[in-house]
Amino acid sequence: MDSATGWVAKHIRTYVDSGGAKGHLYQGLPTLLITVRGRRSGVLRRTALIYGRAGDDLVVVASNGGSDGHPAWYLNLRDTPQVDLQVGTERFAARARTATADERPALWQAMVTIFPRYEQYRAAAAREIPVVVLERLHTGTGIDVGPA
Repeated sequence: MDSATGWVAKHIRTYVDSGGAKGHLYQGLPTLLITVRGRRSGVLRRTALIYGRAGDDLVVVASNGGSDGHPAWYLNLRDTPQVDLQVGTERFAARARTATADERPALWQAMVTIFPRYEQYRAAAAREIPVVVLERLHTGTGIDVGPA
């Protein structure tokens, strides 16, 4: 099930329909597709997120546009950290984790450099916005998402 937000769903469709040849860059920003398992429904849910890199890992921000609640995808991956990713034309399994207090400041700053609006979101939110590290799994231990 893809994001119910119209522009996000359209972006995902372009990404998927092109096999990742289109959609990786969205308005000049690097994006990935993340598929998580719904914590209550068990349904696979896919959304598009801006990402950065930290060594071999990918980094995303659970900003939810600066709202006071965490985005559903973040709540889902906290319960089931095995996720599937598509980055451009490449698809692979990963394990998600919230950045530690020690690593968060540098990762946050790197993501703000990519997408400065995160600072506005941080100022608006009555919560600490999580930074999520996505660690590639080198075995088949992700979730089975089937064909795109």
